[in-house]
Amino acid sequence: MTGATGRTALLAGGSGLVGGLAIPHLLAPGAFDRLAALGRRPLPTRPGLDQQTVEFARLAARPLVPAAAAVCALGTTIRKAGSQAAFKAVDVDAVLAFARWARAGGAETFVLVSSVGADPTASNFYLRCKGEAEAAVAGLGFARFVALRPSLLLGAREDVRPGEALGRAITPLLNPLMLGPLRRYRGIEAGAVAAAAARAALDPTPGRFVWEHRALVG
Repeated sequence: MTGATGRTALLAGGSGLVGGLAIPHLLAPGAFDRLAALGRRPLPTRPGLDQQTVEFARLAARPLVPAAAAVCALGTTIRKAGSQAAFKAVDVDAVLAFARWARAGGAETFVLVSSVGADPTASNFYLRCKGEAEAAVAGLGFARFVALRPSLLLGAREDVRPGEALGRAITPLLNPLMLGPLRRYRGIEAGAVAAAAARAALDPTPGRFVWEHRALVG
């Protein structure tokens, strides 16, 4: 990567678990010099971080930020969103709005934090939305598109998720038993996914890629 654009990356979802943990990786020495973080909530300040408060539904009207790569860690839960429609507005519509905006600004690489089992034809609403988002972004013409598909994310969140607490407790027991095709369902620390997002953004190899557990842990 060369030039001002090559030293700049975009991030959506920096106030979330994976997005927040990805920031230091994206701004580490040898990575990007500038990170434009788009979101609805302020983030802790740090050198190289340019925060922009946005409404993703109105993102198309904002001035473009030329960048080499974009990382999208947007996501919510149906419980937090309040309805399936509100969930889809974040996990599909906002993701696609950010991807279109990034592509219009010249980004050649797009990294999307998705989910294991994502499939636009899935009967499960959550997995169908994740699959729809992947398919829509893949059609925008990025030279490099990487879908990160972790299973259960483990880490300290602001919102309490009882099921995740249970998952953290039993993951050390279950992970060693998940071999072969089941490996993709192993629980994974959010920090590992954040580091993978940065690796994916920095690698210029063109193509469409899906990273599941083995690739995510590096």
